Amino acid sequence: MADMGLIGVAVMGSNLVHNLVRNGYSVAAYNRTVARAVELAQSDPSGKIVAAVSMEDFVSKLDFPRRILLMVKAGKAVDDMLEQLKPLLAPGDIIVDGGNSFFRDTELRTAALAQAGIHYVGMGISGGAEGALRGPSLMPGGPEASYKQLGPMLRAIAARPADGKPCVAYLGPGGAGHYVKMVHNGIEYAIMQAIAEAYALLSTCGKFDAAKLAGLFGEWNRGELASYLVEITARIFTVHDPDSGKPLVELILDKAEQKGTGQWTSQSALEQGIALNIITSAVDGRVLSALKDERVQAAHILAGPNGQLCDQRRLVTAVRAALYASMITAYAQGFALLQNASHVFGYNYQLAEVARIWRAGCIIRSALLEDIYTAYTAQPELPNLLMADSLVKALAKRQSDWRATLVMGVESGVALPVMSAALAYYDAYRSARLPANLIQAQRDFFGSHTYQRIDRPGYFHTEWEES
Repeated sequence: MADMGLIGVAVMGSNLVHNLVRNGYSVAAYNRTVARAVELAQSDPSGKIVAAVSMEDFVSKLDFPRRILLMVKAGKAVDDMLEQLKPLLAPGDIIVDGGNSFFRDTELRTAALAQAGIHYVGMGISGGAEGALRGPSLMPGGPEASYKQLGPMLRAIAARPADGKPCVAYLGPGGAGHYVKMVHNGIEYAIMQAIAEAYALLSTCGKFDAAKLAGLFGEWNRGELASYLVEITARIFTVHDPDSGKPLVELILDKAEQKGTGQWTSQSALEQGIALNIITSAVDGRVLSALKDERVQAAHILAGPNGQLCDQRRLVTAVRAALYASMITAYAQGFALLQNASHVFGYNYQLAEVARIWRAGCIIRSALLEDIYTAYTAQPELPNLLMADSLVKALAKRQSDWRATLVMGVESGVALPVMSAALAYYDAYRSARLPANLIQAQRDFFGSHTYQRIDRPGYFHTEWEES
């Protein structure tokens, strides 16, 4: 009998199967196209992968309590699969949803399956195809008893940073795991956009070609910017189109697609009243990129600067600092949202644990997460990452260059939505007084909404007179 069942053997699913087998577990594999599961089983000489030809056959091959990992598209496909599985399972069986399901859907499915005694685990998985094979970051939530059953297996297949601690932890009840994955993806959106903005400024103002950009990002990846996303950026610039010989990245259409997790993150923040302008700006960046035809027309109509030459050495120093500062503030917003959601939804997150399991395997892994892990370990109730001693110093050191980068972008007509939003968030957060007093006066003027004063308690209303 198989230790684990996996449904959905596309690239991610297949690689997770190989990861499980490499770590000593046997797996029953099922796929809507049965031939894929058969092919996967035939590819493994150990004999630890068995292919199922039907859902009934699949369930019959699993040891009890049955442990089933779903690797299917979020949404209706998950519900369809649960509808097929539920009559075949028994109390105590565990279903793990490893897709990017919306956390509220996970909450509903958890409650519905609990009535039949079936445990439902929403588990975020990050690391892409390579991470699935070699070790991903795993973010499970749901019944804690289920994690005790799954824990040894998940720890075996998870990524491990230098200290050897597996990048997996029980995150909380219900949709806690999928919520963390959603915020992870929101931070991912922000960092990717910030890197793209650095590329835009370096290529437009500094006239860096792909070879120089590859070298520069490669150098940055050996310093404080060391991260998976900076690493792959350097590698991307080295790849050339076999037909034209041009850098392949220059031939890719500038329309960024998205699957919705960034939007969910922004929407959840708005519902909770948490500032998330950096991640929202990254989502907006993708939305604007999709308006390719309109942008081409506007380029011939709207006036503005079309780039200017900058001193390359000054530009590199400034952009490096701005990128690092923007990454810090993007993480800060993501963790601020997690901290609030933890209280709102009763997830009881340990933010140090979230940072710990993101240090390896996942898409947003970076050297910076070591500092974040240390900060939350020392101060679990830290109100905002921007207040962590090490990050306070890091941001102060980069102030001048961060601001200079935005000036260069404005003067050159290069849009820097995430870097600009990051600095705006930083400046607003460090302001003891904001112009919201005027907003309150305006609200009271047109709507009698009242206001508070700084010199006495209570709420007040004024009969404002227009001059």
